[in-house]
Order: sequence, then C-alpha cells, then structure tokens
Amino acid sequence: IYMKKALVFYGGWDGHTPVETANIYQEILEKNGYEVTMSDTLSVLDNYDDIKEYDLFVPMWTMGEIGKEQCQNICMAVENGAGIAGCHGGMCDSFRNHTNWQFMTGAQWVAHPGNDKATYTVNMKKCNPFTGDLDDFTYTGEQYYIHVDPAINVYATTDFPTVDGPHAANGKVTMPVVFTKLWGKGKVFYSSMGHTFRDFDIPQVKTIMERGLLWATR
Repeated sequence: IYMKKALVFYGGWDGHTPVETANIYQEILEKNGYEVTMSDTLSVLDNYDDIKEYDLFVPMWTMGEIGKEQCQNICMAVENGAGIAGCHGGMCDSFRNHTNWQFMTGAQWVAHPGNDKATYTVNMKKCNPFTGDLDDFTYTGEQYYIHVDPAINVYATTDFPTVDGPHAANGKVTMPVVFTKLWGKGKVFYSSMGHTFRDFDIPQVKTIMERGLLWATR
C-alpha cells in the first residue's frame, strides 16, 4: 500500500507556536495514514530532486527568509502535482520578500485590527466539502485582513470592520477566511484561522484544516 508522503516545515516567529502547530499537523496526517517528515530548517527545500516525491507540503513558517532556489523548488513541486496547505501566518505571511511564494499561496497578510482580542463571526458557505455542513461561529483571535488572488475559491468569510481603524472608512468588507486555488497541477488550501495551536481546540478550525490537508494532497 502506498503511503502518502507529507513534508511539514516549521519555524520563523515564535508567537505563532510553530512547533506545537506543526505537531498538530503531524498528528492529523499520521492519523490519516500519511508518512510525515518534519523539518525545522528550510534547507530541506534545497534540492528539487529531494522534494519532488512529496504529495503534500505543509508550511508553518512566519516572517522568514527563503532562498531563491528553495522557493523555486517548492513552487515547481506544487506546479508538478504536489499539494500545499497551511494556516494563518504560517503560510500566508511566511516570506514577505518573495512574491512567487505569495503568487502560489494566493494571499498575503497585511493587518489584524484589534490583534488577538478581536471577536468576529466566521461565515460558512454552503454546498462545499470544507465548510458546507458546518454552522457559522464566533471566534476571538486575530481577524486576518489579507490581500488575495482573484483566482481563489472562497469557502468561509468574515466581515470587517469589527474593530475601528483607518480601514473602517471603507465600510463593510467581506474577507476570505478559507480558500483554495490551483497552481499548475497542484492544489492550494488556506485557512486564516490558527494564530496559536490552541485555536485547534475549536472543533470547526481543526475539522476545516484536516479536510484541507487531505484535499490538497496529490
């Protein structure tokens, strides 16, 4: 029996609890029969031939610096059919200086008004495999304001503003929370929830993430 192979790489800003969140990813994937490789260094991406056999990449890295070739290698691996799935700043605030990474992942974090004290509603879209059977819920944590790729498919949203700030002058804005997109032959999944590993104690957050990990896999 072929076991799906996943690479979870974690690091960057400690405030996003990269180690603990990566361990949750590992637990979810191993429960689903994956062979999981864990890496706390980006050097694991140095050689394309070393990573091309992975079926899924799971980044949990915030505000880091990725080498040009490392970025090219993972982008090419996804383009050739591997999946990539992640959450919060661990995927869409990983490498602010690398537009190729942002192009592939479909979004870039720019703000979270109210920081981790914002209370907001996550609105589920119906008739989809990620959120279709889940009810809307209220969540206290970082409400991500992200700049997004117009190509994404959105499965959950939240409305701004809930906290006052210069953005509030624009009135109500509906922001993606959960989305997918395609990158060549590969699939991309993202959830903006997951500021720390404790967010995965919320059943909806963990369920959506698990579904996304499985869906994105080659």
